[in-house]
Amino acid sequence: MLDFWQYALIAAVVVIAGLAFYAGKLLKQLSVQTAQQQQAKIARQQALNKHDKKVLDSVLLITRAMKEEQCEFDEGCWRISVLLGSLKTHTELEQKFPAIFGLYEKIKTLSILEERKKLPKKERMQQDYQRMKAESELHDNIVIELELLYQFTSEQIEYLSPSA
Repeated sequence: MLDFWQYALIAAVVVIAGLAFYAGKLLKQLSVQTAQQQQAKIARQQALNKHDKKVLDSVLLITRAMKEEQCEFDEGCWRISVLLGSLKTHTELEQKFPAIFGLYEKIKTLSILEERKKLPKKERMQQDYQRMKAESELHDNIVIELELLYQFTSEQIEYLSPSA
């Protein structure tokens, strides 16, 4: 009878050791998987930041050109709105810069480039009038928002730039 208990104890120790080994193996796999997920998350965030920095560099350039009156407001607002809309790490910028996005909303359906050249003269003049009217309504607010946008963009670029 004593031999039975010895064998049972040995069997129990072997089973427990096997289970402990298996649990250790699973814990190691879990830690490796967690580390890989963390690295993937960091890599994704870095890719998003790189994209956004490139977009913000363009926005800063257009904003500067608009402030120095080297770029028409309608064209600048169009480009800025599209660029800001493509940012991956920022949302709700339409509420932050309503005049810039507002001008874009008012002119985005109007013809441009080759499509505009194909329009009859009367229709082209009507669209030009719509552009000028929308721009004059929002001009003062756009000027104010350009300063805010320049500051916002500069800060974001500095934040996204890797430290030296």
